[in-house]
Amino acid sequence: MKSVVSRPLVVVLAALVFSLAASSAPAPADPLVGTWKLNVAKSKYNPGPPPTSETVTYEAVQGGVKYTVKGSQADGSPINFAGSLIHDGKDYPSTGTPDYDTVSTLRISPLPSESIRKKSGKVAQVTTRVVSKDGKSLTLTTKGTTAAGATIHNEAVYE
Repeated sequence: MKSVVSRPLVVVLAALVFSLAASSAPAPADPLVGTWKLNVAKSKYNPGPPPTSETVTYEAVQGGVKYTVKGSQADGSPINFAGSLIHDGKDYPSTGTPDYDTVSTLRISPLPSESIRKKSGKVAQVTTRVVSKDGKSLTLTTKGTTAAGATIHNEAVYE
């Protein structure tokens, strides 16, 4: 008895099954996701002074991450701001800081991303985030101006 299913049909069906399995595989984990604590000794704040403490928590959301930042400024005032880094280049609201009110983010590659922070529609700061290849440190380099008009160039190292 001859097989009813032809060889080309079997090949097409096998390819379809493999492509469906590959498309339903989970996306690789974002190396940014997690809780990061500022290492003040390894960080550089120009003009300074640096915060006495800061913790950033990144939580995975559709298209990017949600961030929450908590800590203490050098003068003892609290740090408490939040927003989303959605990797589509569109502006998303950020709350709790006088320096900017929206953030737009693009992923440069799996490890770095760049965000443009805006205040009232005008670019205030540009921040680059780089997670080390071993996933143990995160460096945020921020250049721009504060709400008070001070020029900043900060390199914050988190572990």
